[in-house]
Amino acid sequence: MGLFSKILEKLGFGHSQAQAGTTPDDKTATAAPSSPTTAGTTTTTAQPQAIGVVDVVAKLEGLAANHPEKLNWKVSIVDLLKLLGLDSSLSARQELAKELGCPQEKLSDSAQMNTWLHKTVLQKLADNGGNIPADLLH
Repeated sequence: MGLFSKILEKLGFGHSQAQAGTTPDDKTATAAPSSPTTAGTTTTTAQPQAIGVVDVVAKLEGLAANHPEKLNWKVSIVDLLKLLGLDSSLSARQELAKELGCPQEKLSDSAQMNTWLHKTVLQKLADNGGNIPADLLH
């Protein structure tokens, strides 16, 4: 599992199955109630599940309020990773940057890489259904 997948997991992306108590192999738990057929057997129909918006800001603000350090996740990729309890070391950030397609010239300058990485992570969270305010995406 890549670091971005861990970020998504920590923020609750893709938990509709977990919240429903199902796994991808557990088809019956997501099925609609059985309905009788004319032959006396029952059938089940899968119900489509809507993808909800993840309130990223509220989750991060809540974590920040309870964190012993004052972390500014709105501007710092290091603080964002720390807030989520993930590895924020330079090597972890470099790996995340490579995973997300950071331009090679930014990888050799940690300040440029961090700026690119922070913006890209927030944009990808928004792309995956997170409610990231527009002012944080610029």
